[in-house]
Amino acid sequence: MQNPGVVHFVSGDTIEKLGVYHLETEMTAGNGKHSTSGLGSNTSAKKQVRVGFEYFKSSLNRIAANSKFSEHEFHLHFVNLQNSENSHSASLASLIACCSKLMNKPLQEVMAVLGSMTLDGVVNSVQELTSSMQVALEAGATKVLLPMASASNILSVPGETFTKFQVSFYSDLFDVVYKALGVS
Repeated sequence: MQNPGVVHFVSGDTIEKLGVYHLETEMTAGNGKHSTSGLGSNTSAKKQVRVGFEYFKSSLNRIAANSKFSEHEFHLHFVNLQNSENSHSASLASLIACCSKLMNKPLQEVMAVLGSMTLDGVVNSVQELTSSMQVALEAGATKVLLPMASASNILSVPGETFTKFQVSFYSDLFDVVYKALGVS
């Protein structure tokens, strides 16, 4: 079983080469801040983490009403599993990882969550859906969560790839967090 705060995700790097990334989250007593490691000096990747973290902070009362964000600090550590460059779409993974850690709920086994988000909470469709699903499959995922914004692109995914997955869709960021963590 996976630990709470651990998320694997597929993302493009600076040259749009897709890769699999491992994100570990540590939560300690503190005052509501976050830090990162494993991203080097890549400011674009760090901005994506900040987007996910700021949304987490601003929406905590809707995600985990009994939790007090200001009593914790979060450290997010990124590991590039395929020697790609740093991810440029870590916002959604960062949100899910922080929620997972705070709620002490691990991500569902062998699940890939695809998509990205904006600071306003807008869910973006998956760029390169076919390739992203293929990379997730090769990394061992058998379940995939996709944004509804990508539903119209399903026909572009070859049947031999699509049928290997148990596919679920999410409509907003609260939906994706709850489905990724198996919370009803």
